[in-house]
Amino acid sequence: MALTKIFKKEEKAELKKPEKKILIKKKAATYGILKSPHITEKATDLTKKNQYVFNIWPRANKTEVRKAIESLYNVDVLKIMIAKIPRKKRRLARTIGWRKGYKKAIVRLKEGQKIEVLPR
Repeated sequence: MALTKIFKKEEKAELKKPEKKILIKKKAATYGILKSPHITEKATDLTKKNQYVFNIWPRANKTEVRKAIESLYNVDVLKIMIAKIPRKKRRLARTIGWRKGYKKAIVRLKEGQKIEVLPR
């Protein structure tokens, strides 16, 4: 009887071993920082100067944006400029409302590196 108890304890110990967790750094680094690429006529003209524009979350800062873009796209970031666009009042007939504000980051990359924002 004592041997069966020992074997059962060993089997339970083997079952309780924690599995190794695989961390995905790309998703973890970008979650809560980058929303989407900001695609406008002006933003597409900036790609000629090796600059790309992204909509970001309001609490994101330059260092977080740098880490997110470098890990997601495997590029070297030289400079980041952040602009906070305020909300604006809009009116349709007698109804008055607000257009949402947002925050965007203009990212300059190292010469010779590119980001494929729109798949061709």
